[in-house]
Amino acid sequence: MLRSLEGEQTAGIAPVMPEMEVDVHQAGHEGDDVLETEREFNYEGYQVVRREFFAHINEPSVTFNNYKFYVNAACLNRFPKVDYVQVLVNQESKILAIRPCQAEDRDACAWCTNGSGRRKPKQITCKIFFAKVFSLMGWNLDYRYKLLGRVIHAKDEWLIAFDLTATEVYQRVLKDGEKPRASRTPVFPEGWKTQFGLPFREHQKSMQVDIFEGYAVYGLRDRASTPETPIAEAPIPDGSEEQNPS
Repeated sequence: MLRSLEGEQTAGIAPVMPEMEVDVHQAGHEGDDVLETEREFNYEGYQVVRREFFAHINEPSVTFNNYKFYVNAACLNRFPKVDYVQVLVNQESKILAIRPCQAEDRDACAWCTNGSGRRKPKQITCKIFFAKVFSLMGWNLDYRYKLLGRVIHAKDEWLIAFDLTATEVYQRVLKDGEKPRASRTPVFPEGWKTQFGLPFREHQKSMQVDIFEGYAVYGLRDRASTPETPIAEAPIPDGSEEQNPS
């Protein structure tokens, strides 16, 4: 069941995607199962459901939990040759970005391990960074926060950007005789309680506004199309936490 989070940030900035044309003609449009109309479909009253409400194990995400910060396997898959990154935070826009870099670059940190020849997300202990982000956002230190990201291509640079105001929150569950554990049911911002997402027209307008200031933003990308040079819980658990244990 979808729950709301009292006292947390309200609805976050809508993710930005470039407009694209979808070819929907040709196949499967013959027969009595299609209702033909000469008028445009009326989207009045419709809301575009937020992607946070679906399972998203294959989308880039970061998690803050128990003074640790870590990405998921989807982030690593976007950058198969990147082992080190820099973490950037814009305090004004509340955007966190992960930027691929070289091991010798200043403030570089390893975001993965390479044991047994397989890259895995590294859980990075970061008490000071953890505390500063939680203070900036007014988060609860006892909860786990998960953010979905967007891959950004800005001229010759690649990044993954995360909206800190659009979080999935997992509260601690206390049971007699057991250690506290993170709930597998997310809590969303209070502003999302009574809506599925933005109204359709508002959503279309938001796609025209690039919150990342001129960057070309991409959503899910086919791994085969990812340049070699760049070098997932929803209301129903998607199993992603098996990759990133609490």
